[in-house]
Amino acid sequence: MTAQAIEIEGLRKTYASSAGQPPKEALKGIDLSIPAGSIFGLLGPNGAGKSTTINILAGLVLKTAGRVRIWGFDQDVNPRQSRASIGVMPQELNLDPFFTPRAALEVQAGLYGVPKSARRTDEVLRMIGLTDKAEAYARSLSGGMRRRLLLGKALVHRPRVLVLDEPTAGVDIELRQMLWENVRRLNTEEGMTIILTTHYLEEAEEMCDEIAIIDQGQVVARDRTEALVGRLDAKTLVIHPETPAGPLALPKGVDRRDTPDGALHLSYRRSQTSADAILDALRSAGVRIRDVQTREPDLEDVFLDLTGSGAR
Repeated sequence: MTAQAIEIEGLRKTYASSAGQPPKEALKGIDLSIPAGSIFGLLGPNGAGKSTTINILAGLVLKTAGRVRIWGFDQDVNPRQSRASIGVMPQELNLDPFFTPRAALEVQAGLYGVPKSARRTDEVLRMIGLTDKAEAYARSLSGGMRRRLLLGKALVHRPRVLVLDEPTAGVDIELRQMLWENVRRLNTEEGMTIILTTHYLEEAEEMCDEIAIIDQGQVVARDRTEALVGRLDAKTLVIHPETPAGPLALPKGVDRRDTPDGALHLSYRRSQTSADAILDALRSAGVRIRDVQTREPDLEDVFLDLTGSGAR
């Protein structure tokens, strides 16, 4: 087993000019390694370069420069082996409407050179919950069922690495739970490396061991999830006063936000002030506190701090 499932060095991609537009540099020298056996989050705002990176890994887009190794296989030296080591569940529902799920999985396995004796079509159908729809045309499947089939197609050749590109965008709770149960099982029981891109930051925070954040074609942060969240020393006190609070003389650097329910959200940096100093200021102003809560930073705060943009 290789120590690194994915190794990317100096990855660049420049799209040629078209329709009078200048060339676009989508990736600007990305260096990234993803440990084998991990669940790894690849996050970033729209247009950051996530999809370009994934498409290069999948062999769908040619890189301009750099080096890519998948499960130890150099993409330029061993293209067949590197491509066989990765499975991609795309965001787009690109299915042949006249294929049944069984036929789609069989054809996909054939494209990867999996001999009939080694195919596990029935097993994959059971895993994705489509056994009872195995002979139905894809055009008759619901959107959620089509997403399940995309996952199945990504798994037919037993890849070492599975890429999930926005897998839960627009899906219902049942499908989301099914997907994550399968992902956890594939990771823990089969040791499969999972790479996840998502706009749902709480999902990435719950699922991922490590996270890299891409912005404007560059990696701006990469760390274990808890360490990434811990980089921010921001904190918020949520104060529920007995009566509405008027103007307050708060310590320097404390940001006040009032909510419709009458609560005060007082944000501060622990390196600059303390909760005690804020509470003392409230007591000095005669504010009687009914309830107080603290809020620690989460992945969304980190994302906003690093990219200056929302995730959704």
